[in-house]
Amino acid sequence: MLSVQEARRRIIAPLKLLETERVDLREAVNRVLAVHVAARVSHPQAAVSAMDGYAVRMVDTAPGPVTLEIVAQSTAGHPARREIGPGESARIFTGAMIPAGADTVVLQEDSVMGPHGTVIVPQQTTAGCHIRPAGSDFQAGDVLLRAGRRLSFRDIALAAAMNVQWLTVVRRPRVAILSTGDEVCPPGESIGQGQLVDSNGLALSALITSNNCVPINLGIARDAKESLIKKISDARGADLLIISGGVSVGDHDIVRECLSEAGMVLDFWKVAVRPGKPLLSGNIDKMPVIGVPGNPVSAMVSAILFVLPALNTLLGLPVNTGIRRQSGVLSCNLPANDSREDYLRAVCVRTGHHMIQVTPFSQQDSAMLRVLSAANCLAIRHPHAPPAYRGHAIEIIALESFL
Repeated sequence: MLSVQEARRRIIAPLKLLETERVDLREAVNRVLAVHVAARVSHPQAAVSAMDGYAVRMVDTAPGPVTLEIVAQSTAGHPARREIGPGESARIFTGAMIPAGADTVVLQEDSVMGPHGTVIVPQQTTAGCHIRPAGSDFQAGDVLLRAGRRLSFRDIALAAAMNVQWLTVVRRPRVAILSTGDEVCPPGESIGQGQLVDSNGLALSALITSNNCVPINLGIARDAKESLIKKISDARGADLLIISGGVSVGDHDIVRECLSEAGMVLDFWKVAVRPGKPLLSGNIDKMPVIGVPGNPVSAMVSAILFVLPALNTLLGLPVNTGIRRQSGVLSCNLPANDSREDYLRAVCVRTGHHMIQVTPFSQQDSAMLRVLSAANCLAIRHPHAPPAYRGHAIEIIALESFL
């Protein structure tokens, strides 16, 4: 059996970065930028006030207190119409342009209104106070967003301030999802004796959607060649096909045979991992295929370890994007491990000493979705690891944030 690392390497090795497309800024959040982006304008374009107050000439405030005539007003989007001369000032508001002639701003709370349209400045100021110089955030031509970045809402704000409307991004991968098995039925329907609800298809679709890829739901294929081959054929044209179930060695596990008849070139089958040993990888006419186990926990752990890196590769992201590895400390004892890399469902908490305390669940059955849902991390036990005891270090994959 292959190691987890070798299986991941072989899955992603043939994958290529997808082509690009241009999207409106409003549609760009969570997309992966394909081309560097330079600012089209400087920000701010002119010197502006950082506070409400009065724009004055520093030289006029010496030695203080002094009384200055208010001769103009500058508000955001409506600059003063005249230059500020000796003995003069302009009422100014946050974000408004500094009038010509002025070189400092006296805060509203540091001044006193005088009689007949004047303001009293109690003490001398310094040049540049409370002024944001032109281009102090960025200047036209500055490259601020680089290719390979997944765009956050903060990046969208920056691009808008750069006066950029269109961005070139990596096309979203189209991922076909096929569940298999006579016993599997869609959620919400009546469940017959011996049947199971298809949680894998929905979970895989959610994983794909949350990583800004496009799921293509092929439904459920029955344990019959005609049904499987028809569903597999429906996946052609997708960037990736994920098949859930039927990849083990049972008499009714016919997925590999049907994939072979559909033209799949098998790369490997079986990985030394728990849960998720019967993992399949191959391709059909350059369409990569990943077969994950039918047991729901096995399918989800396989998706984290193998499907997510494949999606990252298609998008041009670092392979481990979204897979947050950290170090923690065990709160209990664990026995020696066998030849398979083990991913234990666990709960992590931060202690008062800023350490991550890791508590694996006592139940680790690969069909127990309740335990997987309650877990906020996967605790990693390497092949042939010796017994581990309370207080020993252990590596984890965080499934969500924890305090």
